Order: sequence, then C-alpha cells, then structure tokens
Amino acid sequence: METRALLEGLRFTDTFFPAGGYAFSSGLEAAIQGGAVKDSEQLACYVEDLLRGGMSRREVVAAKVASHAGATGIVSEAITIDRELDATKLSRESRSASRQMGRQIIKVAVDQIRGHAVLIEYRNAVEGDQTPGHVAVSFGLTMGACGWNGEETAAAFLYQTAVGCVSAAMRLSPVGQREGQRMLGQWFPLIDRISREVDARIPMSSWSPIQDIYAMRHGQLEWRLFRS
Repeated sequence: METRALLEGLRFTDTFFPAGGYAFSSGLEAAIQGGAVKDSEQLACYVEDLLRGGMSRREVVAAKVASHAGATGIVSEAITIDRELDATKLSRESRSASRQMGRQIIKVAVDQIRGHAVLIEYRNAVEGDQTPGHVAVSFGLTMGACGWNGEETAAAFLYQTAVGCVSAAMRLSPVGQREGQRMLGQWFPLIDRISREVDARIPMSSWSPIQDIYAMRHGQLEWRLFRS
C-alpha cells in the first residue's frame, strides 16, 4: 500500500473521526447491566463472538464488496450489498446506529476525498433514501476509494469495531487502558484470519444471538449511557 493511501484511510479508522461511534456499544451496555459480561474474560468472549459470528459473514462481506466498488467506481455494487445488509439486521437499534454512522462517514468522505464520483453517487443515493447507508458499506466504499484493498479494509473495520467495544467497556466497567490494549492484541490473530479468509462472494449471514438479544433489550433499560 502506498503511504498516501495509508494516510487517507487511517483518518477514517481513528477514534478522532466524527462518525459518532462513541455513542454506541453494540449491545454491550445491556449485556453488562444484565450480568452477562462481568469481567475482562467475559468481555473478550462477547467481542470475539461478535466479530466471528456476527460480523465475519455479514459486515466483512459488505465492507469487502463496497471496497471493490470504491476502487472500481461501480456504485451499484455498494447499493446492492447495502440493501442486503439492511435486511439481515434483526435489531432496530443496530440498524439505526449503523445507518447513522454510515451516513456521517460518507458525508465526510465526499467533502474531503476529491475526484471520486462513486462517493458522490452513493451519498446522493443515501440522502435520497434509495439505500440505507450502513457503516460497513460507507466505510468500505471510502477505503476502496482511498486505495485500500478488500482484506485491508476488512481488517480495519474489525479493528475499529473492537476498539469501540473496548472504549465502551472502559466507561461501563472496571476495564483499564492496559487491559484494553492487551485484549486488542489478543484479537489480532482473529481479525487477521477473518479479513483474509472471508470470501466476498458468499451469501451474507450472521449468528450472534447473545449480541442481538442484548441490542434489542438496550432500548428498554431504565438508564442508559449509550444509544445502542
């Protein structure tokens, strides 16, 4: 990967990027309040199951397809996979969070990455309610336009997701920075394997019932720090 392409993409993976991910916990807040996640070991299991079962054959597939669309300029590929992804999300809260973050990403991408008509076309389709604008698709499309390939895009997306979970856990439980960094390193082999092995041509699917259930329960919590 060229240095310029690396730098262009890195800003979209940085926690400084204003996608709003800090406001969402992927159901983790409800899981902690419900007693399913009480310590770092259980947190690690929760996140690993989310990455392996919930995202590997769903968001990763979408991100890889969208990355190819961003690199080739074929916006129809991104729109098709975006609609398929929307149909696989069971939780209303998860759909809403994904759409909100995705719409923010594509707005910034259009504003700051010039010379890529595919980004403008996708942004227009999202704003015209022709496609949902999920975060995995907006992210993948943007990274592809920046020059990242599908495997690199998938790894970055999974890493960003893992960081978001650790960040949420640090605000919800006694998980410190050193422990959070240890867990991130622990997940690198899993992220690497998923990003390499998942074929973008497979039918989209997902199996993470614990995360789905707690994502649905989140809206019924008596008090909430996060929006999902």
